[in-house]
Amino acid sequence: MPQRPYVVDKMISAKAIAARIEDLSDLIEKEFSDTDKLVVVGLLRGSFVFIADLVRELKLDVEVDFLEASSYGNELESSREVRILKDLRGGIEGRDVLVVEDIIDTGFTMKHVLGLLKSRGPRKLRSIALLDKPSRREVQIKADWTGFEIPDEFVVGYGIDFAQHNRNLPFIGKVRFTD
Repeated sequence: MPQRPYVVDKMISAKAIAARIEDLSDLIEKEFSDTDKLVVVGLLRGSFVFIADLVRELKLDVEVDFLEASSYGNELESSREVRILKDLRGGIEGRDVLVVEDIIDTGFTMKHVLGLLKSRGPRKLRSIALLDKPSRREVQIKADWTGFEIPDEFVVGYGIDFAQHNRNLPFIGKVRFTD
């Protein structure tokens, strides 16, 4: 359990997330309407709930793969050093790829991952983030699609954790420390 006591205040409801994913899936389908099969790459671990809901909405043939990158560990702040902990199982050369991220904060992880994947020669590479905190950006990067822009708050839920807690909340909530 995290060392400091905290509560979680709801920011974005499960219903709002579901509605936004429906809208985003329509945009993604238009962008990739000419694809044979879309490779959807989820960035573990925070994106797993988002990617599951997103691929169920897509009316495209999809292949799902995962890449695990870390710049946080159990901390509240990014270390700015991106480490690849698990690479893709399959190749992406000449293929259409959608990278799915839970949250873009400083931008280091997304920039690193997109650079890595671009070097592997995909036909088309796009990105989507459920949440975006532009006020925290330290590198120039923007997802092609964003679910919600949020203020500089530490959030949990819908797959996003704090020291491996609160991933199972069906909504996005703000962590408020009580000490």
